[in-house]
Amino acid sequence: MRGWIRGRLNFRLADGGEIGRVRTMSKDPEEEVLWQGSPSAAQDFWINLSCLLILPIPWALWRWIQRRSHRIEITTQRVRETKGIFTKRTEELELYRVRDISFVQPFILGLFGRGNLQLNTGDATTPIVLLPCIPSDQSLRDQLRRAVESCRDRKRTRVAEFGGDLDIEGGSTGG
Repeated sequence: MRGWIRGRLNFRLADGGEIGRVRTMSKDPEEEVLWQGSPSAAQDFWINLSCLLILPIPWALWRWIQRRSHRIEITTQRVRETKGIFTKRTEELELYRVRDISFVQPFILGLFGRGNLQLNTGDATTPIVLLPCIPSDQSLRDQLRRAVESCRDRKRTRVAEFGGDLDIEGGSTGG
């Protein structure tokens, strides 16, 4: 853990209310956390309801443990998603690779103010990144869009369309 910057960020709403405290662990002092959290329990609404009626409680407990071990962190430079109970797997997506941002809000998730954020990327290994059950906050999506544009400017990359396909070209990133 040596060399990591540790700190706490307070996110405040426009009316002065506090959203919560977020712990950051980033190697880059310029990287700022835009949002960090876990998918909501609303994702498993029907599963939890069926557990009360039909299925055993241990299965609902297992789903709860899975959800608690799923962490999503959106920063000004990348998206990190960590999953796993016994074996942790962390996927990172550099924001300059994001081509399009979509937000889908199914009815049940809408009741809880949540939705699924889909990032269409230029990454060959993960062309679509789905971030489930995150807050349906328009300002978060706007911040993410601005961060994507900022990363593209910083890396000197651009997205070009050729015959309906997108192509990401990078410029020189050296000094």
